[in-house]
Amino acid sequence: VQLQASGGGLVQAGGSLRLSCAASGSISSIASMGWYRQAPGSQRGLVGTIRRGGNTDYADSVKDRFTISWDNAKNMVYLQMNSLRPEDTAVYYCCVWTSSARLFWGQGTLVTVSS
Repeated sequence: VQLQASGGGLVQAGGSLRLSCAASGSISSIASMGWYRQAPGSQRGLVGTIRRGGNTDYADSVKDRFTISWDNAKNMVYLQMNSLRPEDTAVYYCCVWTSSARLFWGQGTLVTVSS
């Protein structure tokens, strides 16, 4: 599975941004997709996940502000980020887990939230 993330950029606090991740390759093997982020000097941490059936889970820090969606027809997963805060500044990575529990990463996309 190959992943291509896009949509990062600079946004003011309180603003919104939508990240996209295009999947290609063995699409049928994908069981769930997710987003992680890594701020400078910090470890990579989970933002949220979405399973093929549509169930989602989010980190407490982004709950009620971020929404993950999966467009099966386009093989795309999105991360809609609202009410952005400076502490959301990070490199965001999309990933997928296959039905055989293999994990694939896309390249990161930088999100910078100015105060």
